[in-house]
Amino acid sequence: MLLARITGTLSLLLIASCAEYLPLSGGALEGPLSATPSSWEGVAADNIIQLETRAEQPYSVNLWTVIVDGDLHIFAGDNYATWVAHIENNPAVRLQSEAGLYAFKAQRVTDEAHFKLFSQAWEEKYGAPPKNERVDQTFLFRLTSLD
Repeated sequence: MLLARITGTLSLLLIASCAEYLPLSGGALEGPLSATPSSWEGVAADNIIQLETRAEQPYSVNLWTVIVDGDLHIFAGDNYATWVAHIENNPAVRLQSEAGLYAFKAQRVTDEAHFKLFSQAWEEKYGAPPKNERVDQTFLFRLTSLD
């Protein structure tokens, strides 16, 4: 009985300490929009960013990013996640990092050569290549200006 309580308590502490790395969904991101920086290096340096979709009923998730050709990219692998479905309905998204809150349009990447550049950048940043090796098997998005 005591062992079960200790195990349960330790499990809760572990989950709480790793919460920012879990793909849990939340609501609206808060704060004023930041001006577009000249480089996304500061944002991409964050281990985790938050992405908000569906402005009319905000939905946000924690994700990783990489830079390819100067643009931020987000990746769902082959997981047709809720946020991916939201982007297909409306590509306007917001991203929050330690550097600020930014508005973007998410554009799905379907070019195999670009996906290879993404894979290299992903492996450099995270120490392992993405699990999927073909762009047509994944949901990869380039974040671009709303203009």
